[in-house]
Order: sequence, then C-alpha cells, then structure tokens
Amino acid sequence: NNLTFTGAINGDVYVWKDHFLIRLVAKAHTGPVFTMYTTLRDGLIVTGGKERPTKEGGAVKLWDQEMKRCRAFQLETGQLVECVRSVCRGKGKILVGSKDGEILEIGEKNGASNLLIDSHMEGEIWGLATHPSKDIFISASNDGTARIWDLCDKKLLNKVNLGHAARCAAYSPDGEMVAIGMKNGEFIILLVNSLKVWGKKRDRKSAIQDIRISPDNRFLAVGSQEHTVDFYDLTQGTTLNRIGYCKDIPSFVIQMDFSADSKYIQVSTGAYKRQVHEVPLGKQVTDTSHIGKITWATWTSILGDEVIGIWPRNADKADVNCACVSHAGLNIVSGDDFGLVKLFDFPCTEKFAKHKRYFGHSAHVTNIRFSHDDKYVISTGGDDCSVFVWRCL
Repeated sequence: NNLTFTGAINGDVYVWKDHFLIRLVAKAHTGPVFTMYTTLRDGLIVTGGKERPTKEGGAVKLWDQEMKRCRAFQLETGQLVECVRSVCRGKGKILVGSKDGEILEIGEKNGASNLLIDSHMEGEIWGLATHPSKDIFISASNDGTARIWDLCDKKLLNKVNLGHAARCAAYSPDGEMVAIGMKNGEFIILLVNSLKVWGKKRDRKSAIQDIRISPDNRFLAVGSQEHTVDFYDLTQGTTLNRIGYCKDIPSFVIQMDFSADSKYIQVSTGAYKRQVHEVPLGKQVTDTSHIGKITWATWTSILGDEVIGIWPRNADKADVNCACVSHAGLNIVSGDDFGLVKLFDFPCTEKFAKHKRYFGHSAHVTNIRFSHDDKYVISTGGDDCSVFVWRCL
C-alpha cells in the first residue's frame, strides 16, 4: 500500500506513505534497529536490533501491519545485550543473524530459539590446532575468542572469550591443555575440558606468532614478532617462569616444530631462513649433518629443502603462508595468498612439484592442519573469516 518502514539508530521506526511521514513508532527497540523483514502473505513485520533481554522485550520482534501490536522473542544466547543484524521469516519460523556470528531459528508459536550456526565474527583466523587423539580442533581468532569444534558433527562444542585478539594455538601431547598466543604478547594456557585458565604470562609486547608444547609435555615454546622464542618449563607449575630463549633469530617467527625427543626446535623466520636451536638453552645448531639426523615430531615449516616444492613459480617470499605434514609422513598440505589449499607428496624436494589444488577460501589461507588420524584437513581463512574442513579420501 505504498508504505515504507524505516528503522532508526535510536530504536524508533518511521512509517511513510509515499514520501510523507505518517506515523512514528517510538522505541520499537531500546537500541538501534538494524534489520527489518516483511512477508507479503500476511503483511507481518519482523524487526531486529540491539536490546537487553527482559520479560517484556527482546532483540527480535514481530509486528502487525500497522506496527501497533508486537510480540517479542528472546534469544537463548546467554548474552547480557543481544544484537541482531539480520532477520528473515517463513513457514512459521524466523531466522536471526547476530553480531556475534550466530544464526538462530525461532519458532513463532512457542518462541523457542535453536542455535544453527555459531562462528567467529570478525577479523582473521590464524590460530588452529588439532587434538592429538580425538576428532576435535580449536580455532583462535582476532575476534578474541577460541572455539573447540567437533570434526564429525561439524558443530561448536565450546568457546571462551579471551579478552584479546588471538594469533596461534597448540594442544599438549596428552590433549589435556591448550596454549594460545595473543596479539598483545600474552599467552594463556587453558584446561581443555573446562576451558578454565591454568596459567598465563606476558613477557613480550608484540604478537605471539606461534606456540608449541614439546612431545614430552614439559616445555612450552613461545615465538613472537620480537625475533625471539621463549621457553617455559610446565612441570614447574603455573608461575611460568622463563627458563631460556633462542638467540640470533634474524626476524619474526613464522612457525616452530619440536623434535621427537624434545631436545631441539626448528624455527621458520620472516627472513625466510629456517634455524634449529637447542631446547631449552636456545643455542643455535649449525652442523647440517647433525640437523639432518633429527627426527621432527611435527612439520609445519614452509621453509627447508624438504618442502622446496610447495613454492609455485614466480612466487614472492610471502605467497605461501602455512604447511603441515601428515602424521603418516606421506603428504604435505599448504595454504597460500591466493586462497588455494594444495596437496603434495612428502618429502617435496623437487621445485614446482606436482600437486592437487582445492578451491574454497575467498581470501588468503592463514593456517592448515591434519587431524590426528589424517582423515581430515582443516584450513583457516584471513579476510573471509572462515574455517574449512576437507575430507582426505
């Protein structure tokens, strides 16, 4: 009927006929009205906004055609302030998209809300680690949250608000703890079952680029943008006093891997050099014949003769961001600035090696990991803020 409805930042809704304002619905929401949706079938109008849930009100409301009577729905998110950014309605249900990256479904008759999707909400996702023995993984994002996911059911199991943007993550070999490095230089260790804080420390002012726990469950290695790798002895308890650090690292840390015996660590740096250091003294190992005899517990380095083939022709130094060798040691996957996930044989010692490539990410791939049994590959995205799960056939 030539009516237009406009939601305002103060919570009001304006009703227009042609270009004339005919009515004002004051305080339709207590906060900004971010989204409105109407169906031609019955003319009812759904609004979504920012609102503190109360007995009388919620962030989603259903109005009659005149916007005179309304029914409020509360979202079962546990948030003190609910912020809805998108709504859609059909077949007796309302779909709701929240500021926190959730998608919920509300039943109009009973008002019950069902969480369909819970995801990271903004910023890049760099932190990624897979559980050593279960089909679960953890992602840590610039949105300040860490989230544990079920690989088989592809659903969120648990999440924790870290208070700061997160950059990296690593499980302990026994799977009982997870370490997370922050962009502000802090690192935090959580108990996996409860996601409660076991300990935290901040010895650096710049971002923690990678974090690892040694195979013997004793040492924590923390690599930062300050050209350092710090070592902590976890057996000394939650005080987390630094017991050593690597010297002579020429640039920021990209990736780190412990040796199988926990005596050495390899460090990939922003100078695109791979170095090996003793643990926990930090002394650099330069004897190439000795380095060649070291067995690595994991391999996530994008540098080294073993992985020279993952670099494409005419590649800039920063084009390949991440890599991971399967636990069986037969394959290596990589993620690059072009949004590609690539699968190679390992070792990959010939330049421009043959590979299979997979599309999905719309931005650069930031991190990549095999699941504990090599049945899945998980990759995280930068500007597309996404997590992909790939099945290995």
